[in-house]
Amino acid sequence: METIVEKSLEDIFEEKIASEIRIEPKDWMPEKYRKTLVRQISQHAHSEIVGMLPEGNWITRAPSLKRKAILLAKVQDEAGHGLYLYSAAETLGTSRDQMFEDLLSGKAKYSSIFNYPTLSWADVGAIGWLVDGAAIMNQVPLCRTSYGPYARAMVRVCKEESFHQRQGFEIMMTLCNGSEEQKEMAQEAFNRWWWPTLMMFGPKDEESPNTEQSMRWKIKRFTNDELRQRFVDMMVPQAEFLGLTVPDKDLKWNEAKGGYDFGAIDWNEFWNVVKGNGPCNKDRLKARNKAQEEGAWVREAAMAYAEKAATREKKSA
Repeated sequence: METIVEKSLEDIFEEKIASEIRIEPKDWMPEKYRKTLVRQISQHAHSEIVGMLPEGNWITRAPSLKRKAILLAKVQDEAGHGLYLYSAAETLGTSRDQMFEDLLSGKAKYSSIFNYPTLSWADVGAIGWLVDGAAIMNQVPLCRTSYGPYARAMVRVCKEESFHQRQGFEIMMTLCNGSEEQKEMAQEAFNRWWWPTLMMFGPKDEESPNTEQSMRWKIKRFTNDELRQRFVDMMVPQAEFLGLTVPDKDLKWNEAKGGYDFGAIDWNEFWNVVKGNGPCNKDRLKARNKAQEEGAWVREAAMAYAEKAATREKKSA
């Protein structure tokens, strides 16, 4: 007689992961899986919101009305991405207020790349080309992440990020095809953003505490170093097309591996920025706290209106 073995909730969860069946909010999941997702998704959301600041700084100084309109639309897109991701994180049982509080207090992290200043208009192009290019490299695999709400949010985010990357490349191409001073400005911005962009994929694999488990649970599909290598291989030919020099004396093509060897990353700088000691860490948090305080009256008015509307609806029912 056949024996029926009752599966545990953890067994069912692991079978879904192995079978590429997405985990949904009401499904049972290990607490560590939930916490890992809350950390990753909320940090991703914070990065979108804080990432509005470096480029928002140039909206009023864009060189033309066309550039101003494009940049304004891009910054609005980033705000929308943050909202999608906060909504995805809320399905895991964490509140948006708590996530905001963690960001504003400095407890929660966001991408290290947004702690660098935008010193010239070329920086807007470099961010679009390099930073959004790195974001696409990292985020397209997240469309296949094992948690359903996160994967679905990433579909639209990636489509919009692809436009951002093209917009940045177009700015850089215009500068590189312009005057000698414009091309020098593009090269100078490229020099400053190249290495921080490589750092934004996160620490090298052997020093990443979460990568192994995230890969096993299929939250992540590629390791930090794998994504970093893919990014370098993609961007070097684009830099050559623009006529820009990659600021890495050790960069060379490796025929055996079919990719580029590149120089050592300054991990001391990376960890210094992560710990809050980067060029703009304090400025970024100050700006977000200021926005939170100055927007309090809007939130209060919206809540008051919603409460009155609910009362009127209740009375008419």
